[in-house]
Amino acid sequence: MICLLVAATVAEISPFLEYYRGKKNQLPDDLHVDILITGIGLVASTYSLTKQLHTRKPDIALQAGIAGCFDKNIPLGSVVAVKQETIGDNVVIETDKMKTLFDLGLVPQDQFPFSKGWLLNKSGILKKVKLKKVKAITINEITTSKQKVRFYKTTFDPVIESMEGAAFHYVCLREKIQFLQIRSVSNYIGERNKKNWNMKDSIGNLNKEITRLLKTI
Repeated sequence: MICLLVAATVAEISPFLEYYRGKKNQLPDDLHVDILITGIGLVASTYSLTKQLHTRKPDIALQAGIAGCFDKNIPLGSVVAVKQETIGDNVVIETDKMKTLFDLGLVPQDQFPFSKGWLLNKSGILKKVKLKKVKAITINEITTSKQKVRFYKTTFDPVIESMEGAAFHYVCLREKIQFLQIRSVSNYIGERNKKNWNMKDSIGNLNKEITRLLKTI
């Protein structure tokens, strides 16, 4: 089996890379892991992932990374699985209100691979995962504005945001590849003081989950 492990940056999966290349690697012998570092953001992720899939198509794709969280009841460092994604800031400001392209009828909300405006993961692997399954949005600008926070919560009711997730869902759905996106919560939305972020635990827990998933995939 070929698994493509996708991350925006090396730092997010460096503990797993050390494990995978080390003597204590205990992954199944018949599992081969390809590594793809896409770079940050929708454009870089879409290009890098599409090019990789046309080079060698995996049996399954796993995206792993950190994320900001809208729900302060979820502890920093928690790892979640994403059940549905959309692009949160594909919007137009009209009469002082933010409206999505779906709201304006510019894009049909059920135009493949979207379903009612969402990029849904219906892969069998998601059903097997015991992680909390959440809604997510992907944005081009890290959210700090209270107006945007209200808009996102009202429109999408997301739990997390990232800068690559929707690109991953979109490409995998178009290419008909079984996939899973997992994210660890490094910070709460709007918190720009990085002293209040928890990068150590979020990256550590994320990489433990990557290893655990690949052992049971």
